[in-house]
Amino acid sequence: MFNNIFSSIIAGSTFSGSEFVIITMAAFLCGLIIAGSYMIKNRYSKSFVTTLVLLPAIVELVIILVNGNLGAGVAVAGAFSLVRFRSAPGRGQEITGIFLAMAVGLAAGMGYVGIALIFSLVVSGVNLILKFAHFGAESKGVKMLKIAVPENLDYENRFEDTFKKYLKEYSYDDVRTTNMGSLYKLTLSVVMKENTSSREFLDELRTLNGNLDISLGRMVEPQEAL
Repeated sequence: MFNNIFSSIIAGSTFSGSEFVIITMAAFLCGLIIAGSYMIKNRYSKSFVTTLVLLPAIVELVIILVNGNLGAGVAVAGAFSLVRFRSAPGRGQEITGIFLAMAVGLAAGMGYVGIALIFSLVVSGVNLILKFAHFGAESKGVKMLKIAVPENLDYENRFEDTFKKYLKEYSYDDVRTTNMGSLYKLTLSVVMKENTSSREFLDELRTLNGNLDISLGRMVEPQEAL
């Protein structure tokens, strides 16, 4: 009985109507599982989670139609590769969701309904465990500091004493020119010392950069819309 879960319900290169309905429903269920787990503690758009629901069934149908036809399979693989160039680059979590949806769609299309469902549940479950355990998360004490400075200011030595006074750690992440080259915009990752005042820190920086723009906030992961 247990081994039957890992067997294909499609015998040979043909399939019946009932088998097609079972496979398609399983593909939709896998998509719902993947989309539901992605929606937990993730930023998402309606179009993206809808894609995760529908993608396994779409891939499943393609695999069924090209079953045993090598030429059609190569053509479909080429068509899928074009999708990469028609979409915005996304975060690792989004790419993982898309690949998982395609993988279970492939398994369902070959008739391995049990494998598709179990794999969807296992991977989605592991993903949630890692997310709730904050696996690989940055320290909550890390903040992003942005400072605008005039082009004639020696920023590499200007702020060092203040940084050592208020910060436990800091590193320059990005330095770029702005406002037609008349300003530098510094972006740093910083960890403030305990029992230090953010307001006093920013006030002291304002006296050093000519009272130009300064911001201090939490680290924000860039988001691309898919």
